[in-house]
Amino acid sequence: MEILTLTVDNFDAAIQADPPILVDFWASWCGPCRMFAPIVEDFAQENAGKVRVGKVNVDEEPELAKRFRVMSIPTAILFRGGQAVSTLVGVQPKETLEALL
Repeated sequence: MEILTLTVDNFDAAIQADPPILVDFWASWCGPCRMFAPIVEDFAQENAGKVRVGKVNVDEEPELAKRFRVMSIPTAILFRGGQAVSTLVGVQPKETLEALL
């Protein structure tokens, strides 16, 4: 399962496509983000075909963080048909991510 690197250039197309996409807003200096990354990777592999997973580095894409009011990281947002339908802030267990589906 490929985890997409999302930027201003490909973000809107990615959130419009099927299946739904879980977007992880993160930064390399963020300790909780590093804890959350393997959870997100496991989730992506176990749910391949049901959901896609993308990552937004908030340091490289500050306009995306601002657009979705990401105030603290990690923040995970599930998009269906281009709309944000669920938002989780902080490190979450894989079960919480799966409950979004």
